Amino acid sequence: MKEADITPLVVVSVPFIGGLLALGMIFFLLQRLSSASAGQGFQIEISSKVSAGAVKFLQTEYYYLVPFVVLMGAFIIGVLEGQEEPPKGESVKGGWQTCICFIFGAMLSAAAGWGGMKIATAANVKTMEAAKTGLNPALQIAFSGGAVMGFTVVASGLLGIVVLFFVFSMAKSGSDKVENFERYMQESIRFLSGFGFGASSIALFARVAGGIYTKAADVGADLVGKVEANIPEDDPRNPATIADNVGDNVGDVAGMGADLFESFVGSIIASAALASNNRELALPFWIAGFGILAAVVGFFVVRTKDDATQTQLLHTLHNGTYVASILVVGLSALSVYILFGDGTDDNVRDFDMQKALYATGSDCSDLVGLCATTNRGWKLFVCILIGLVAGILIGSATEYFTSYAYLPTKSITEAGSMGGAATVVIQGLGVGMFSCVPPVIVIVIAIISCYSLANVYGISIAAVGMLSTLGVTLATDAYGPIADNAGGIAEMSPDCDEKVRERTDALDALGNTTAATGKGFAIGSAVLTALAFMSAYSENVDVKSPTGKAQLDLTDPLVLSGVMIGAMLPYLFGALTMLSVRKAAGSIIVEVQRQFKEIKGLLEGEPGVSCDSDACISLCTQASVEEMVLPGALAVLSPITIGLLVGAKCLGGLLAGSIASGFMLAVMMSNAGGAWDNAKKYIENEKVFGGKKSDTHKACVVGDTIGDPFKDTSGPALNILIKLMSILSLTLAPVFTEDWDTWWAGLILLGVMGIVCGVAFYAFWVKKKTV
Repeated sequence: MKEADITPLVVVSVPFIGGLLALGMIFFLLQRLSSASAGQGFQIEISSKVSAGAVKFLQTEYYYLVPFVVLMGAFIIGVLEGQEEPPKGESVKGGWQTCICFIFGAMLSAAAGWGGMKIATAANVKTMEAAKTGLNPALQIAFSGGAVMGFTVVASGLLGIVVLFFVFSMAKSGSDKVENFERYMQESIRFLSGFGFGASSIALFARVAGGIYTKAADVGADLVGKVEANIPEDDPRNPATIADNVGDNVGDVAGMGADLFESFVGSIIASAALASNNRELALPFWIAGFGILAAVVGFFVVRTKDDATQTQLLHTLHNGTYVASILVVGLSALSVYILFGDGTDDNVRDFDMQKALYATGSDCSDLVGLCATTNRGWKLFVCILIGLVAGILIGSATEYFTSYAYLPTKSITEAGSMGGAATVVIQGLGVGMFSCVPPVIVIVIAIISCYSLANVYGISIAAVGMLSTLGVTLATDAYGPIADNAGGIAEMSPDCDEKVRERTDALDALGNTTAATGKGFAIGSAVLTALAFMSAYSENVDVKSPTGKAQLDLTDPLVLSGVMIGAMLPYLFGALTMLSVRKAAGSIIVEVQRQFKEIKGLLEGEPGVSCDSDACISLCTQASVEEMVLPGALAVLSPITIGLLVGAKCLGGLLAGSIASGFMLAVMMSNAGGAWDNAKKYIENEKVFGGKKSDTHKACVVGDTIGDPFKDTSGPALNILIKLMSILSLTLAPVFTEDWDTWWAGLILLGVMGIVCGVAFYAFWVKKKTV
């Protein structure tokens, strides 16, 4: 296909059809779920409480986020429209357009999380009811509920960006000639960085607040229920049990959905921003559109037999991902063939620049090499393939370190049998640190390979390839909380057969592994996406240098200072979220202990005596949304303050430091937490080392309690932190200039950040005394 043939309509054609296909798939899944039985009796009451609690949390969270979205939108308009002139080569400043995209990104991200969470809370009791007939029917219902989240994310994300892209491109072009479309499409991509920032902002707060909620309830329920009162994990006598089930949905469904929504759209926007011609701009849109078709096919191959083992169940879910990945390979080859024709890359923009240099007598020693460049499209195809393989390898490495089918997690249980809780913690930390090695090697190989093939654009398109099958990949992750809730409802239902609980336990244990794999996948894709954003940022900042972009020389003290600050931020962010979980869990522990003491007959299980689960739900909701303010404010304000106070190069160093540091810390925390969790599950499900209530089991419960905020709060939120700072820097790139040029604005913002953080710290940490 010729360069001039690629108009905005051609760019959006495939992704628009893919988005419509995802909507059709959502309709099909809703029909399947609506026809499934929810049973009757006490299980319906439990499910209703979980659903109501999840809705209450999201309503409270979004109530807090509306002022942030409004203020941030106004800030974007003020900063971008306040420039003296548009950025180089652009016709408008872009403040209003970027603000519109920011608001739409935030709204669609929030809507995707809400929709997926609502379906998940409805599917839990239906999964438990289906487990009465067999393992495969239960798997099908739980996986269908998770798939609604997956296809909602890809449908809303892809349709959102293609509609905005098409509207801005066509509105700018007017009656101009077709050859001018390239300029208008590139300008539209600049506006879409606001869409990614809006999605990233909601994802950060959803992940932090949801993670604090779920772990505060989980830790509180475990420490008082299982450890102190010696009652089962999911027991109707424990007032924190319902809150724990609510937390599974708001943290691992709504939070994960918002997280990967941002990664999905962010990778497309980053690739398009780095494109050197129209065909490269269209490629990420097409890959994402075809990826939805592949995910639909992958969904329908997931099924199992009723007596399946954990290994067989794991292979069942892997089949869906592998089939989708194979299809994406073929469809990517088709995209490359259509867009790049015979593979020759005429690279219009760069070639014209070289001709101009040649005409003026400038050095053009690489002109021959540029003219001889062939098969550019197929090099990009290899980059897509590398991204797919890297995603699978990272997921496999995560599975190895977190599944109790393998040695690392078993070693934690064995350590507990010899030395108790202390050795469980030591072994788990060691496993988590060691687990950083394979993902880093995979990502480094992917980065070097893709860069050698297609420069920075190759890295960004690899991220698109990694996330292209997100519809089915996210389904395998979001299915886990549904299975977990189904198991909880089964245990709390007095008339539930033991066989049902065994089936839901098997699905729950599988969900723990897929959730850990999903977190590793999300972290790996975040690194590639953040690197692409950082590269796009360096090309768009307004600095005076021979290359026309910010040069990140590590011998420059300002760049090195930025690297140090950036490397520190993930630790500060992780510390704040960990402390928030401890503080929120403390209030839950006090409340559960109070009810056990004051409600006569509760622990004895006397008829007619019930706990007040609403009190724990309210405590978790209020604590989590309040605790998200301080880390969220630091994440948003830190890069803006450094960029305005010191300059573009220092901010570039900050981004580089945060990506490296955040990647390591996120992998370590997520994998250590997952391994601790499954070490406990290993004892419970396989009945080894004395089974439940043994000393080894109690030691592993302590490890699991420590690992909970690692894997479900701090670790997953770190990958959003590095993406948020990168895309925020790209969105505001035109206002970041030479070193110290805007120091006065930076000082003002530093004061604002100090006031905001000080007020939040006093209101939520000092005034409200910790327990």
